[in-house]
Amino acid sequence: MRIPIEDALDLHPFAPRDIQSVVEDYVNAAWDRGLREVRLIHGRGRGVQRGIVQQALERHPLVVEFWDAPESHLGATVARLRDD
Repeated sequence: MRIPIEDALDLHPFAPRDIQSVVEDYVNAAWDRGLREVRLIHGRGRGVQRGIVQQALERHPLVVEFWDAPESHLGATVARLRDD
């Protein structure tokens, strides 16, 4: 599946087993396109996808920091990427 590289990615269309690799690939592509802040929309639910997303971000070398998007009530995570 081709993913448009914009400042936000809705993860709802992806199977939970694919989320980690999708997040890793998206962050790499976003950084290559010059984006330095991205939003990953994972939904609220029971927090399973949120956990997968945040684990992937925590381990990713291009991610400086990440936080829950306050207006989404735990339904999205924002990540700031390295400048260099």
